[in-house]
Amino acid sequence: MATSPSSPAGPPPPADGLLSAARRNLRELAHGLSHASHPSTPLLADAPKQWQRLLPYVVVLALAATFIPVTITVLTSQYGVPGAVAGALGVAQAAPLLMLAHRPLQAWWIIFPADIVGALVLLARDPGRLDVWPWPPPTLIAYLFLLLALGLRETRRTVVAVWAATAAAGAVLHLIAPSDRATGSALLLPILGAVVLVIGAAVRERGEATRRLAEQETISEAERAQRTLLEERTRIARELHDVVAHHMSVITVQADSAPYRISGLSEPAREEFASIAAAARESLGEMRRLLSVLRSDGTEGDRAPQPGLDRLQQLVEATVRAGLPVTLSRAADLGEVPSAVDLSAYRIVQEALANVVRHAPGARTQVSVRAAAGHLNVLVVNGPAPKPASPLESAGTGHGLVGMRERVRLTGGTLDTGPLPDGGFRVAARMPLPPADAPAAGSPSDSRSVQPSSEDL
Repeated sequence: MATSPSSPAGPPPPADGLLSAARRNLRELAHGLSHASHPSTPLLADAPKQWQRLLPYVVVLALAATFIPVTITVLTSQYGVPGAVAGALGVAQAAPLLMLAHRPLQAWWIIFPADIVGALVLLARDPGRLDVWPWPPPTLIAYLFLLLALGLRETRRTVVAVWAATAAAGAVLHLIAPSDRATGSALLLPILGAVVLVIGAAVRERGEATRRLAEQETISEAERAQRTLLEERTRIARELHDVVAHHMSVITVQADSAPYRISGLSEPAREEFASIAAAARESLGEMRRLLSVLRSDGTEGDRAPQPGLDRLQQLVEATVRAGLPVTLSRAADLGEVPSAVDLSAYRIVQEALANVVRHAPGARTQVSVRAAAGHLNVLVVNGPAPKPASPLESAGTGHGLVGMRERVRLTGGTLDTGPLPDGGFRVAARMPLPPADAPAAGSPSDSRSVQPSSEDL
């Protein structure tokens, strides 16, 4: 079988690959030299304190104020450069140092050509015994500060391009220098420049890593807060399931027992009660499935009834036995309290007392529960700890306050929490109550003496 003499398959010749890679790298280096990798924001612009934000400006001002006169003095006294030329070179080589705080790459484009021009000017002068060429000491030191600023702000590609251009310029000047010229600085600058650039790049990468870590911690903190909120909402939903299930069970039992308790019911009325009982049972089944979604894997439901304000005295007594002096002030007649408000009030007091035990052990605490102006007012106030002591938990998870806010928001109330001037803490919740002439859902008058059966629960 004949084959085509020219096959399109196969890699390109190695020479073409090397040439294309070299051209690509040169284009990248040229792009790095011509385009700054950061906006023209000053160094340390995001620092928290004002003196830290002003520090780069103070440093560059000191550098320019130092190197301009020193460079001019060295050029005129040691190298014999005329005053006008020395002044122009000194300003061109040192004044752009003022740009290091925000535009170091643009400053390099001014200083680097000025240094080369200065080296060519010095080449035309007679060499003295102490002359250093092509980079006089002030020029070399100022250039190192420039390289440090570049290492702190620019990318690795730009830093490598700057170092390569500096080394190439030094090599070319060394080649064109006569034999009587000492060209030690042509080799010294690339060596010192590489060290400075590595230091600057290491500091910059460390700063970027720290910034990314701070951003990640912020994101993690936000995710943790969101997860905490969802966990609290799930826990509240599981608790309210018991309350709603009780009401639905009462409806089921009342609808099933209505034909036996009420004589003379017509057949349509009996069918209506049967339909109500069937709908209530179906709703209970849906709630069980919903609760199975809300429960964590492997956890069992709480079989005890949900607590309410009638168990506040027991909660306070248990807290006192734990070593926290607590006094309870509870109105004798709170009126009809809805089940959700009753449960939320108990949980708020429970969380508040737990926070006192954790963060201010031994602090004297007052609990007050009052009904006024159609609202249930729950107030928990604790003073400072009696003696300086480390809290039982140095860093709380925030579940307590988050749970309080969610419970109060669920009932349509308001929550006010915060520290007190004496070092204590205050938790004040205000939740609405139904009007006096409208019995609350789930009150004894609604359920009468009917108890739900175990099948309905």
